[in-house]
Amino acid sequence: MALIAAHLGLAVVAPWLARLLGQRAFWLVALAPAVTFAWLIQLAGPVLAGTPLSEAIDWIPALGVALDFRIGLVQWVLALVVTGIGTLVLLYCRWYFEADPPQARVIGLLTAFCAAMIGLVTADDLVVVYVFWEATTVLSYLLIGHDPTRRANRSAALTALIVTTTGGLAMLVGFLALGHAAGTYSLSAILAAPPSGPVVAVAALLVLTGALSKSALVPFHFWLPGAMAAPTPISAYLHAAAMVKAGVYLVAVLAPVLSSSPGWRPAVWVLGALTLFLGGWRALRQDDLKLLLAYGTVSQLGLLVLLLGTGTRAAALGGLAMVVAHALFKATLFLVVGVIDHSAGTRQLSELSGLYRRLPVTATVAALAAASMAGLPPTLGFIAKEAGLEGVTNLALTGDGTGIAPVPAWALVAVVVVGSAITVAYSLRFWWGAFGTKDGVAESQLVHPPKPGFVAAPVLLGTACLVGGFLGDPLTSFLEHYSETLTAGEHSHGLALIPAFGAPLLASGVAILGGLVLFWRREWITGVQQTFPAVPGAVDFYRATMRGIDQLAVEVTDRTQRGSLAHYVGTILVVLTAALAYTLSRVHAWPAVHLADNAGQVLVGAIVIVAAFLVATSRGRLRAVVLLGVAGYGTAVLFLLHGAPDLALTQVLVETVSLLVFLLVLRKLPKFFTERPLTSGRWWRIVISAGTGLAFTLVALLMIGSRTATPVSADYPEVAKSFGYGNNIVNVVLVDTRAWDTIGEISVLGIAATGVASLIFLRGRHSRVQRTELDPNRGWLRASRSLPPDQRSLIFEVVTRLLFPVMIVVSVYLLVAGHNLPGGGFAGGLVAGTALLVRYLAGGGQELDEAMPVPAGALIGSGLVLSVLTAISPLAFGGVIFQSYEVHLHVPGWDHLTLPWGTWTLLGDIHLVSSTAFDIGVYLVVLGMMLDLGRSLGSGIDAQAREGLTPAPEPESTRAIPGRRWDR
Repeated sequence: MALIAAHLGLAVVAPWLARLLGQRAFWLVALAPAVTFAWLIQLAGPVLAGTPLSEAIDWIPALGVALDFRIGLVQWVLALVVTGIGTLVLLYCRWYFEADPPQARVIGLLTAFCAAMIGLVTADDLVVVYVFWEATTVLSYLLIGHDPTRRANRSAALTALIVTTTGGLAMLVGFLALGHAAGTYSLSAILAAPPSGPVVAVAALLVLTGALSKSALVPFHFWLPGAMAAPTPISAYLHAAAMVKAGVYLVAVLAPVLSSSPGWRPAVWVLGALTLFLGGWRALRQDDLKLLLAYGTVSQLGLLVLLLGTGTRAAALGGLAMVVAHALFKATLFLVVGVIDHSAGTRQLSELSGLYRRLPVTATVAALAAASMAGLPPTLGFIAKEAGLEGVTNLALTGDGTGIAPVPAWALVAVVVVGSAITVAYSLRFWWGAFGTKDGVAESQLVHPPKPGFVAAPVLLGTACLVGGFLGDPLTSFLEHYSETLTAGEHSHGLALIPAFGAPLLASGVAILGGLVLFWRREWITGVQQTFPAVPGAVDFYRATMRGIDQLAVEVTDRTQRGSLAHYVGTILVVLTAALAYTLSRVHAWPAVHLADNAGQVLVGAIVIVAAFLVATSRGRLRAVVLLGVAGYGTAVLFLLHGAPDLALTQVLVETVSLLVFLLVLRKLPKFFTERPLTSGRWWRIVISAGTGLAFTLVALLMIGSRTATPVSADYPEVAKSFGYGNNIVNVVLVDTRAWDTIGEISVLGIAATGVASLIFLRGRHSRVQRTELDPNRGWLRASRSLPPDQRSLIFEVVTRLLFPVMIVVSVYLLVAGHNLPGGGFAGGLVAGTALLVRYLAGGGQELDEAMPVPAGALIGSGLVLSVLTAISPLAFGGVIFQSYEVHLHVPGWDHLTLPWGTWTLLGDIHLVSSTAFDIGVYLVVLGMMLDLGRSLGSGIDAQAREGLTPAPEPESTRAIPGRRWDR
């Protein structure tokens, strides 16, 4: 986890590193995968001895999900591939992008992608695997879309995202079903005690769907060639060593337990063989070197999945060896293409000729890698393919316990041999097309020769392709630990440079000979391919599907998104009411209804009902706002009558602020909602409103009367005192028991304030009022004297002078006393914010700035920071997040103050609670929000009015219609 975090940390600081070091920043970030590679190497002893490395941290204990990491043999091999090749690709990028501006985006994304791949291949929890899986999807989308100004990059990135995400969602369902059947999401636990049953069979196919989409097998193969729009080093990493290996890894890990599930092996054999043939066949006609390698990658991914998904010992050994070989030779060849493109200025086969004379080292390395790809001795690809062919031929000779019939088995062997022959042909085509001499094509000249560092990475990887061919015995001893985890099939004879004569060697010889013939007759093959009729393929189906979805979306949007809020709300309420009506119709026993405790509740409730009715029938906006306030204040009185003074106080403050904000906004809105008379549509609205109100009333009655268990709130008084050290249960809940909710709520307040400010301010969150120098000797509310006389109210100014300091003192009192008495940071912030709005109403925007010369964003930001620091500070003292502490202080000499009319307690014993600091953060956020509202909806609109940006005055036609007094 520390190594993954190091990768992510470097990814975050990548922009700074790129500005500081330029392209040399690639060297620095390459240290992360290099250190991880070295750390993995020193794990070879315990891993090969059968002692996996495990690491676990609880993540979601309630769901049994943990950050479990486990490195067994397969994980170790894949992690070495990801980190080793990742290191070389990052070093290679230093020269590939040498002539370009600093590549902060590439540095950060490649490093983060490496972290995601390490997490994916080492995670031992299926949910965590999925998280890293989708992280690689998103990062690959960003990497493929390297240049967003090019349509090819955008289209290829979107296609890869949609295809792999769709498969990933199917895989997630499979993971959930598999975890449910096994009773655990631990991958190692599932492998140790495999579940069975029809649910597991379905889960296996869903997981396989995700793996096939990620590894670009038919019918998902079309996204990978399009992804070649990305820069070459990105293609080398994603499509040779990392992203496409994710699906292969998943098949390899789950094959020991899922290969015997119904449908698994037929799907793996059919789709793997079809992909092997189709990808190779299309590679034979490509003129672009990268596209040739892309289709070759598709072909060999089909072979890898076929071998590893078979679930036999011999096939598993060959498949895992092929994973390593494929990563080495395909990464080499992609990097070689980058060298050719930079040096010769093109990567088209038809434009390159005689390049081996200009780039002898690169040509030699490419020959080694191409020979390994073709499976020619003495390369690693040869011994790996021999082992794979042994696994396939064993199916035909013995069945290997898979239940496959002899005839289909020999057909599978034939397809693999033909696919291998095509691999030989396009491997030769690659080297000949890149470096060979062609008739009628001028010999290629170098635009600039490559630097030694540029070819260092492909030289190292290409050399490994050759050296690996002589390491058959140690590789066999390493990799057979994985093949022994399978129970089906015969044991493999291992990886050998000089294999015994038999069916595998014969099949290999046929493939090599067939490939030579196909390359010799390449012109004829190209002609045959060109005679094939155009048959719709998977990419055509994908494009037709996307066009259909777009067309459907347009049609649905046209019919449902009519731009009418009433239409949207009405539709939602009709559907919701209908669903509730059906549910309520199934209720047979209704609880008894207790209307009220006293006559006061009935009276206040009646006033609220009348006010709400008048709001709905009012045409005048101001009248509706006032009546809405009456309903709100009536609700506050109901809270008070029910014995909830804290809720009543908050409700009163919220209603007061809402009323002020409404009045500020109404200045720029027409006086009346509409000038039209009643229409028939209003009756439908009345019906919908009445039905919705009745349904929710019945639901509320049913919920309240259906309680059978003791309410959790019954323990709140005692818990609030012992856990939160306070007597005000509401405040303790907000700042302690459910402080996470409060964090979310104050964050929403900050976002809402920012959204309101963005509607008014065009260039930043600040006051649009022109600041002027005021006479310091002119007393308090100095800014009011700059207002026109018709906009001043002396009585209001005098009242403001009296109220403002009192309101500020009351706000501080509510903040401090809120832990034990009605109040709290939210209520205190609303009182202080209301005091600022009163200053604005009395003296204008200039007076508001004089009262609070602090940016609203600074208040909101400091409040959020203080709240977060208060939340995490207990960790420094051995506590948990949001844990509260109480402190008792005694101030000697200040216990009592004796006056002629009595004795008063001053300081004396002081009781402090750490959550008060959290409440101060809430106070600052609310105050900042109120200041933002005042400066945007108040002084901001005033400034626009002075600049002539306000709409024209309300025309006479919008005034009340004579004779319709009841509707005013």
